[in-house]
Amino acid sequence: MKRTALKISPALIWGSSLLLGLLSSVPQLASRHFNPAEAIVNAAITAAFALLMWYFNIYVISRRSNQPRKQSISYSRLMSSLLFGLVVMLVLAYIQQLILSHIDFGPAMLMVEVRGILINLIFYMFLHLLQQNHENQQVNMELETIRNEHLSAQYELLKQQVNPHFLFNSLNTLKAMVESGEKEAVPFIIKLSNFYRYTLESRKLDLIHVQEEMEILNAYLFLQKARFEEGFIFKNSLSSGTLATLIPPFTLQLLVENCLKHNIVSLEKPLHIHLYEENGMIVLENPVQLKSGENSSLGVGLKNIELRYSHFIDKKVEIANDQQVFKIKLPLIYEHHHH
Repeated sequence: MKRTALKISPALIWGSSLLLGLLSSVPQLASRHFNPAEAIVNAAITAAFALLMWYFNIYVISRRSNQPRKQSISYSRLMSSLLFGLVVMLVLAYIQQLILSHIDFGPAMLMVEVRGILINLIFYMFLHLLQQNHENQQVNMELETIRNEHLSAQYELLKQQVNPHFLFNSLNTLKAMVESGEKEAVPFIIKLSNFYRYTLESRKLDLIHVQEEMEILNAYLFLQKARFEEGFIFKNSLSSGTLATLIPPFTLQLLVENCLKHNIVSLEKPLHIHLYEENGMIVLENPVQLKSGENSSLGVGLKNIELRYSHFIDKKVEIANDQQVFKIKLPLIYEHHHH
């Protein structure tokens, strides 16, 4: 989320500046030797100074607002504001001396400089508090957005994990195997049980090791082999080092499921799915042989994976599709980086 800059109402800026100008003339109004010209010039000088310092401090505090900032006061910015205020007030005091030549410049300058420092400090501290409150509100909004996105991703993941069509197809396959008396019926039941056990165990975790993800994927592939037989060929070339890295649970299973869902899977034209590593990324590759009426978009499944990866690593999930070969590249997540 892009953070917005601090905004102050112009009415507050101009109104407070004019009020300070009027307040600075109160001692002269109470004086026995009241001079309207002096009171007006003094009020105008103070109001002009307050107005300039408002906008200068807003600029100093708000610049680079999209970068992370510490909660403590920036003393370098405070000093730059005070120095700028001293110079401005010196110029204004000189203008006052030009207008009211009968006033002794030395005492007048000292008075307006002290007044300027106090006004400047008050403005800077006030704006600093407003800026911190503004940034805290934006951070809270970002955290709330991330929390909602995370909950949405978990919900979509759960819906895809407990896919009624997959369960229906698996039970139909099991029924046919039992009726034909195939010996693979019992291993099929065990793999189906293991797959849903993995589902229940892993859905509460944000990350698991790739080795554990492969156990989920192998159980899924066994179930699909019973259905498609030699209609697809899966090859795994991941090294032991890659298997020790982390991955959001059911990522590979969802990607392989999409391969089988969107592409033609047949004995005449087997779908070759290759899982390997390249340049610090896990790559899942398959030739493009789309079913009639299908497109190459993975829809909700890919968006779900991209969203979950964005919570753990700055690198993005990459997609390469030249209409001949479709590749999805997943950045490696190392355990020590995650912790």
